[in-house]
Amino acid sequence: MFYQIFQYVKFLLKSTNQHGVHSPFVYDLVTKCFYDRTRYPEYFKIKDFITRLKRVKLKLDVTDFGAGSKKLNTEQRKVSNIAKVSGTTVKRAKLLFRVVKYFEFQSILELGTSLGFSSQAMSKGNPDAKIDTIEGCPNISKYTKKHFQMLCLDNINVITGNIDEKLEDLSSKTYDLVFFDGNHQKAPTLYYFETLLPTAHNDTVFIFDDIYWSKDMTEAWDIIKHHPKVSITIDTFYWGFVFFRKEQAKEHFLIRV
Repeated sequence: MFYQIFQYVKFLLKSTNQHGVHSPFVYDLVTKCFYDRTRYPEYFKIKDFITRLKRVKLKLDVTDFGAGSKKLNTEQRKVSNIAKVSGTTVKRAKLLFRVVKYFEFQSILELGTSLGFSSQAMSKGNPDAKIDTIEGCPNISKYTKKHFQMLCLDNINVITGNIDEKLEDLSSKTYDLVFFDGNHQKAPTLYYFETLLPTAHNDTVFIFDDIYWSKDMTEAWDIIKHHPKVSITIDTFYWGFVFFRKEQAKEHFLIRV
């Protein structure tokens, strides 16, 4: 926790808003997407989905394949506790909705479904998109699939299994967006990044969750930033955005969202 607080203070001192951005591409993204204040009707469904699951007292037997939770360390957990501790916040879900809507992504991969907060938001961002999402825990996967069916989110394909094993089957596909939220450790994050690089095209966006989860995770983020195929990165503290646009000069931004 101390590490994250210290890093957040550093981020606040170095970060900026749209007025510190000189790239037209990034300026438009920040002003038209990150700072978009439109009250989209989809926001109600996004918030309602998250709020409802935060009240569910059902217990699930949970299998952790990644770094796990810093607050939940029991094998049997209430859905409400998973939602409160491990799920995407309403604010971030809304931002993910706006990002998908802004870029009109058609093909999306998510590593780490959990209760489906991010999946649902991305589905709402573009109902025509095809979303593959991988969840390691069989019981969480089964529970989340049921909710997607109830909500008629037919464009979400939940894949159950260890991410390390499932990526091999997906590495030949092409994705417009990859959301990395399945393992907050350095070595697996870098492995996923390298494995999924062939799935990226010039306009693909990679988003890494919790880049300041730990010192190791921040080191992974720093390595990704300096990868030769990466052109632009945006650090929003809780998410790291990666772009591969060859027409853009290599540049790193720290943006408050």
